[in-house]
Amino acid sequence: MSTDSDGGTNASSTEGDDSGGGHCSTADSDGEVAEEIAVISFERKLDTATEIVEGIGDRYESIDVIEYHGDVFAEHWGEYDCFVGLMASGIAMRKTAPLLDDKWDDPAIVVVDEELTWAIPITGGHHGANQVADDLATLGAVPAMTTASEAADKQGVEKQAKALSAHVVNGDSTVATNLAVLDDELGPVERLDGPRAVVVDDDVTVLKRNLDDGVVLGTGSVSGADEDRFLDAWDRALAEIDRDWADVEFVATATRKADEEGLLAAAATRDVGVVAFDKETLLEFEGPTPSKAKELIGWPGVAEASAIAGGADHELVAEKTSYENEVTVAVGR
Repeated sequence: MSTDSDGGTNASSTEGDDSGGGHCSTADSDGEVAEEIAVISFERKLDTATEIVEGIGDRYESIDVIEYHGDVFAEHWGEYDCFVGLMASGIAMRKTAPLLDDKWDDPAIVVVDEELTWAIPITGGHHGANQVADDLATLGAVPAMTTASEAADKQGVEKQAKALSAHVVNGDSTVATNLAVLDDELGPVERLDGPRAVVVDDDVTVLKRNLDDGVVLGTGSVSGADEDRFLDAWDRALAEIDRDWADVEFVATATRKADEEGLLAAAATRDVGVVAFDKETLLEFEGPTPSKAKELIGWPGVAEASAIAGGADHELVAEKTSYENEVTVAVGR
């Protein structure tokens, strides 16, 4: 038995069609975004499998239901980014263990019980399994994350890549950089514009953009603006340029605004990263609209400068607009 559900909403797409990264079968991808899912189910549990498809199917490029038999994982290995095993974890582990080769190439595996009580990533947590488990949480399942960064409530570099609409180029480096994340020693993600040649050590993780024509939401605000104000401002700014959230690479702001709770909460709600630029960088990319902040404290207008600085082409698509006199948004490309 097999059912499909198309029309996924993920911002990333496969490298195979030259449109970006994020697919587990892509050699230089971080694999954080799972796009093609197979729910492996015993016949007696097919109703629950259908419930999973109906509940989260629209979030993925495709989601199939395949009835379990002894060689089902081997038969479909390499066809999917993630297997959701509607079965005991022991069955899934015994059937997939002989197939595992490399975490950057293997599909992710999540097991879930028939009552949708638990969603347990057993392999590929940072390569799609955690993402799928989080989505299953919307159906009531408790995601049981065991990856170190999630256990410590920190954002590993694979998850940072996803939030920034990028993918990891050199996967072996993430062992060292994720240890640095756990020890609060990694620091911010730095950006280099090309053309440029870069030499890095084995403990430097390189992230590459997924989107060729993505946009950046440059954002300033009054202190204390709440999450809803940011969400409303961003949604309206995108609507005005006929773009949607699939086009957004990340939100850009100034380092002096990087701890705004409303901004961070809104970014988490939209599942996008936040990149904060320092004063010197923003002065280099100052926008066309005069700003009182420059007269008062020496900073250029945050929204336009951060949108220009963050965009791959350093081009301003939409000048800043103030929403409810609390949040300003400009759009860069």
